[in-house]
Amino acid sequence: MAVFTDLSEADCGRIATTYRLGNLTSVIGIADGDAETTYLFRSGRGEFIVTLFENGADPFDLELAFRTMETLSGAGIPCPATFRTDAGAATITVSDKLVAVVGFMPGSRLSEVTPAKCRALGTCVARIHQALGRPAKRASLGLPKGPVHGALNRDNVFFVDEMVSGVINFRLRHDDVLIAELAAVILHWAVTASGTLERTLVSALLAGYEDIRFLSEAEWRAVPAFVMAAAATVFAQDGRLTDLESATQRVFLSAKDCIEEIRP
Repeated sequence: MAVFTDLSEADCGRIATTYRLGNLTSVIGIADGDAETTYLFRSGRGEFIVTLFENGADPFDLELAFRTMETLSGAGIPCPATFRTDAGAATITVSDKLVAVVGFMPGSRLSEVTPAKCRALGTCVARIHQALGRPAKRASLGLPKGPVHGALNRDNVFFVDEMVSGVINFRLRHDDVLIAELAAVILHWAVTASGTLERTLVSALLAGYEDIRFLSEAEWRAVPAFVMAAAATVFAQDGRLTDLESATQRVFLSAKDCIEEIRP
């Protein structure tokens, strides 16, 4: 999130009126991020995040993201409240950019990863899978497949104390093998500076997930390979590693050791 497009007073008023946000008391640009323009609107009705999509966005994708948030909110999962126009649309166009409005989420991004927070996150991931789930399909490897968030990294999950207080950014929602998302969460939240996994954090994530949904034998066996696949993607995008093959192999072996110790 950042500010690339300045909103005029008239623009702000139009957004507030269209989404019935009330009389604005302040408008603050959020200088955090590098992709979209984001503002914090405040009014007597509350605080709202207003996003202008700078690099183009498909209204259908944003509608799907809104429906996802509405489904999860209905299931008691902490994610932003959605705001629609009187016609029921998720977006309008301002300054030639698509605009969407959601409620402000309490909490902050994680500065320190702890087992308690990982357990809470694991539970949240399983609840998301459960809430979004049509009856899970079986992929070719016998692994359950269904809707996933798609980007449960440290930028998109907020905490208050030890509890998940908010999950944001649902634009990458898609169908996938469920264990692939859990493996990506393990990589993002339990990897150490040396490129191995912290066993206590992996254990907490998996325990939290299984508080809601038990993993099958096939899923337990598949965890190391999917962690390695997630690592290959993340490390390649990072661009700082000189030996991608060794780095991903190190993560795979670490995940394999963790699962052998943790698996019931």
